[in-house]
Amino acid sequence: MKEKVKALLSGGLGGEAFRYIIVGGLTTLINFGVFALMTKILDIGVTVSNVTSISISILFAYITNKLIVFRRRCDTWAELALECVKFIGSRLVTMAVEVGCVMLFVDVFGQDELIGKAEAVVIVVILNYVISKLIVFATK
Repeated sequence: MKEKVKALLSGGLGGEAFRYIIVGGLTTLINFGVFALMTKILDIGVTVSNVTSISISILFAYITNKLIVFRRRCDTWAELALECVKFIGSRLVTMAVEVGCVMLFVDVFGQDELIGKAEAVVIVVILNYVISKLIVFATK
């Protein structure tokens, strides 16, 4: 069992995809947890709660994707800064997609906030992996 877990976490696309799923799951839990806390308990509006929860999860995602998923090391501060800008920029784009989807699902289609958020997150998780793999953490 220990060897199977080690193999899943080791290098290669299979290991990387597995690590992305685990880290993505944790990121999604943070995103949903903050969103649910803000909308259901603190009674803060959907859009403000959504932007806040996504922003917190972006910070968590950058650190964990860099260190755990893609295992990317930067040789210079300039390289680190560029990578960070690409990550944050790409996540701002997908945040806009997520906010738009949640608004569409909740405000237009009349779905429950958490259902609309869940549907949007599925779309965004796929986009984030593709962008991270091909643009942000692409090997030199």
